[in-house]
Amino acid sequence: MTGQRSDARRNYQRILAVAEAEVAAHGAEASQEQIARTAGVGSATVRRHFPTRRALLEAVFQERIEGLCERAHRLSTTEDGRTALLEWLHALVLYAVSARGFAHILSYEPPTEDPSPNSCGSKIEAAGTPLLERAIRDKAVAPHVTFHDLLTLSVGIALATEHHEDPATQAVRLFHLAVEGLSPEQGTARVPGNSSPSTPQTERLPNGHG
Repeated sequence: MTGQRSDARRNYQRILAVAEAEVAAHGAEASQEQIARTAGVGSATVRRHFPTRRALLEAVFQERIEGLCERAHRLSTTEDGRTALLEWLHALVLYAVSARGFAHILSYEPPTEDPSPNSCGSKIEAAGTPLLERAIRDKAVAPHVTFHDLLTLSVGIALATEHHEDPATQAVRLFHLAVEGLSPEQGTARVPGNSSPSTPQTERLPNGHG
C-alpha cells in the first residue's frame, strides 16, 4: 500500500513537471495526451490526478499564485494604499503576460460561478481585495470599483498583448493608460449613451447642427 502511494506521488510530480513545460510552450491549450506521453503514463493517470484542464492549470500555477498572495500581504503594510494596490496589480499584469495560460485560468472564473476557495481566482481575490478596500477608504479609488473589475482589466490586458512583439512593454503601457484614464487632465468625461434617463442630453454635431 505504501509502495502504491509512493508511485502515485512520483507520478504526480512527474506529470506536474511535464505539464509546467507544456503549458510554458503552448499555454492553456497544452495537450493532456501529450503530457501523458511525455511523462510516460496513461491519459487515465493524468486525469486521475487532474480531472479537468482547469485543475491541471491551477496546479501548474500554484506556487506563483502563492507568491502573488504573499506580495499582497507585504504590500498591505505600505503607507500609501493607492501605491500598494497599483504595485500589486502591476505585478499581476506582468505575471499574467509572462506566464502563458495564467490569464486563461483566471478568465475561467466569472463572478456568476461559485469557485472553490482553493482555486486560483479565489486566492487572488482574497489577497487583493484588502488592498482595494484600503484604497477605496483612502478615497484613491472610486467606491463602485470591484475586485472583479480589476481582475477583468488585468486579464484583458494580458490576453490582448500576449502575441505582441514585446508583450510586457505593451501590457505595462496599457496598464498605465487604464490607471491614468484617457483624459487625465479633463476630469471624468461624459460617455455617449451613459446619460441618466431623467436628464437626457442631445449631442451636437461639430458644425453646430443638433
